[in-house]
Amino acid sequence: MSLVTIGRLGRPHGLAGEMAIDRLALEPRELLALREFVWRGARGETRALTLAAARGRAPRALVRFEGIATREAAAALVNGMLLTERSRLPDPGAGMAWTFQLVGCEVRTEDGRVLGALADVLETGAHPVYVVRGEREWMLPAVESVVKRVDLEAGVVTVALIPGLEEI
Repeated sequence: MSLVTIGRLGRPHGLAGEMAIDRLALEPRELLALREFVWRGARGETRALTLAAARGRAPRALVRFEGIATREAAAALVNGMLLTERSRLPDPGAGMAWTFQLVGCEVRTEDGRVLGALADVLETGAHPVYVVRGEREWMLPAVESVVKRVDLEAGVVTVALIPGLEEI
């Protein structure tokens, strides 16, 4: 079974077991379609969870799980990661990729210079930002003028560095 991270469970919201989920790539309707998840705590413990409700918008939404009906029960899940089987994820669409598919890819410039590995994708109000770690850390806007090609099979993201980016 190949599990991928869907998001991180945050603090409880209200008194009836609802809680925040951060760093979420899926919309609530997609979460509801998946319904079955695995929770993994900081110490590696796991637990099966069945989604009862989801609302809000990615990258932060509110969720409630079956059998989690109080603030205290929800608090026991805080900072755990919500996982699902890779094969159960919906197709992200033409020209799109899930964050877990991008993380770990080598990032190169168009002339073949290796900048490092894509370590994280930060969601901002305007567009995602790729965090690339190599000899230095790069913060690359995930926009068409910067991200030129993504080859998931080869594990390579090709970028064009815009003027001034290297000085930052």
